[in-house]
Amino acid sequence: MRSLVRGLIALAALSAAVFFGLPSSPASAHGTLAMSTPVNGATVDAPVASVELYFTEKVQDSATFSITAPGGGRVDNGWEHASPRPLDKPVTEYFMENGKFEPRQYRTGFPARVRVAYLPGPGEYKVDYQSTASDGDPVHGTVTFKYTGPATQAPAGWAPPGEQPSAAPVPAGDGGGSTWLAWVGWGVGGAALVGGFLIWRRRGFRRPSFGRVPVVPIAVGGVVVALIGGYALGRATVADAPPSTTPAAPAAYSGAGGHQHGGNGGTASVDALGTSVSDQGWTLQPEHRSQARGSTIDYTFRIVGTDGQPATRYAVVHEKPLHLVVAGRGLDGFQHLHPTMAPDGLWSVPLKLPQPGAYRVFADFSLSTADGATTPLVLGADHLVPGDAKLAELPAPQTIAQAGDFLVSVEGAPKPGSTVPMLFRVARSQGPVTLERYLGAYGHLVVLREGDLGYVHVHPDAELVDGAIRFNVSIPAAARYRAFLEFQVDGRVQRAEFTLDLS
Repeated sequence: MRSLVRGLIALAALSAAVFFGLPSSPASAHGTLAMSTPVNGATVDAPVASVELYFTEKVQDSATFSITAPGGGRVDNGWEHASPRPLDKPVTEYFMENGKFEPRQYRTGFPARVRVAYLPGPGEYKVDYQSTASDGDPVHGTVTFKYTGPATQAPAGWAPPGEQPSAAPVPAGDGGGSTWLAWVGWGVGGAALVGGFLIWRRRGFRRPSFGRVPVVPIAVGGVVVALIGGYALGRATVADAPPSTTPAAPAAYSGAGGHQHGGNGGTASVDALGTSVSDQGWTLQPEHRSQARGSTIDYTFRIVGTDGQPATRYAVVHEKPLHLVVAGRGLDGFQHLHPTMAPDGLWSVPLKLPQPGAYRVFADFSLSTADGATTPLVLGADHLVPGDAKLAELPAPQTIAQAGDFLVSVEGAPKPGSTVPMLFRVARSQGPVTLERYLGAYGHLVVLREGDLGYVHVHPDAELVDGAIRFNVSIPAAARYRAFLEFQVDGRVQRAEFTLDLS
């Protein structure tokens, strides 16, 4: 009797292992929406020419997008792929590996730029998207923004698109990781187990025996076989079913809201970068920490991994594999340089600093792997020019700045913790200005925060907006900032500087 009880206990343990211990197929989650410009739920007070949706992988060419105005009509005018850029904050997705969920971070956003034909009036605009991820799962959702600016006119000859993209169908077999056949298998096995146990418990039950064949152990073994067989049948059916759109993971942590398939784009983080010399296992290692006032040195450095080996594989972003930005602690002395790299990973660039003081050197780059994945990073290191530094107050905020022979005006008021479009218009008294592309864009804007020199590198629209350079600027928090705009006219790069007082 005791041996039988021990056998039943072992059977119960085996059943629990069968029910709960068998690992499922690795879960897949790719291509989710990481952030958007404008930010989901943001209020925009100036006309926008496009909406950019940043996914954790490049969306397929067959993806569909629509923008619906408050009155219900569509105002989108097609879409296009745009250049990848670092996400404001990494997005974490979860994958089932070896029986447990493992996090995987994505730090690069692959934008789909949806063009806005016109804005018929104030109100809430909806941006619907639908695509298919590389793992076969549907990716769909909605981003909204509230527009409070003036109405704009539709382009001549423009006609609204057809029907909106329909919601992605939910694949069959989605039932929290099991199909009805799995439950049938569990039910048959469980019924056999319970029935056998109740029969054994009946008073007066006499164990049958055919010769010396032990019937009870055979019956117990049969229950186990039925149980495992039924469960395996259900599991096989699940494996053959189309992938589920229901996330089979705990609440995913991510600075951008824990996005999963089918979810809406969350509020994008607007953290500043470059306040650390190391990030994600990579360190900026300068060979020079100081230089004499007015001297020119070859500023050399490496990007070194945790194994002590320098990185040598970089992705080209804005026509360069690495951008080096230098600025004084007083937010003056700005320089935007482009070093060259030797085969051993040593970068070098001539650097001249005419004024004494403390400087910050930012390396803005994206590392590339053999499979094409990229890791965008901004690392910062201090640099010193000995001498008596003159401390000066930041210039007062103004909407017009001088840049050589040009006057640059800015439109749009940035807001802490949100993304706001800012337009820069370039003019001169001698006649019209023809802006030229510089490093693949009509303008480049770097925004630095007073105090810790937090680095906010924003990207412009691909095309001019009514003759102006438009950026979507994400300000991290209430503070004072200095914005450095670079643009090119007649083959020469000019720079305009603005103070943003958001304290």
